Amino acid sequence: MMGAIIGDIVGSRFEWHNYRHKDFTLFHPKCRPTDDSIMTLAVAKAILAARPDYEDLPAKAVAAMQELGRAYPRAGYGRGFRAWLQCDHPEPYNSFGNGSAMRVSPAGFAARTEEEAQKLSLAVTAVTHNHPEGIKGAEAVAVLIYHARQGMAMEDLHELAQDRYYPLDFTLDEIRPTYEFSSACQGSVPQALVAFFSSTGFEDAIRNAISIGGDSDTIAAIAGSIAEAHYGIPADLREAAMQLLDAPLQQIVTEFESAYPN
Repeated sequence: MMGAIIGDIVGSRFEWHNYRHKDFTLFHPKCRPTDDSIMTLAVAKAILAARPDYEDLPAKAVAAMQELGRAYPRAGYGRGFRAWLQCDHPEPYNSFGNGSAMRVSPAGFAARTEEEAQKLSLAVTAVTHNHPEGIKGAEAVAVLIYHARQGMAMEDLHELAQDRYYPLDFTLDEIRPTYEFSSACQGSVPQALVAFFSSTGFEDAIRNAISIGGDSDTIAAIAGSIAEAHYGIPADLREAAMQLLDAPLQQIVTEFESAYPN
């Protein structure tokens, strides 16, 4: 989960000011946690609060997202999600936005089987992003995290992602000059996956993701969440990100990592 938060924080200053290179300072005074981090922590909070069979997870997800979304109203939510946060009786709104994929990593870290990764992903996604592309983007990330945690080799993870979810027949160098901003799962999740698959370590995955431009914080959050499961996170990067979270958010991280150690 911290991989997504680190990617979000590092990418936050580049979302509207893309930098298509890899030579940048990771943690800058302009970096901050955005909606990607807040909603990732909301999913974690929901999983912690759910019953062991997770049958109440959709309701817990709605409650946690609305609670944290209202507590951190200036995190940068999209228009549709911002309206959903304020609804008394929120309903899914057929979104295929990449918000489903950037917030789903706790499902991959909590899952005990691939089937459970799919179940948890759907439970926390369909309450808002019930479009097939929104569901697919989230599931791809959760399932890859689960298998990376189990030690699946990089080439096998790549084969799984390509066979089941997205064509990954491009390189970052090929798309970097012309890649444009997309908030859709189908326009940003494949790019985040290639950023991970092209990486040599956790930090390199974050740098890869940001270097192509586009929705930088979200692409880096997605790539970072899978990179965490595969590589782990350097202690100094984790500490730098934790210092940018306030005490209530840090508490969610601590409780989740205690309940679901990677």
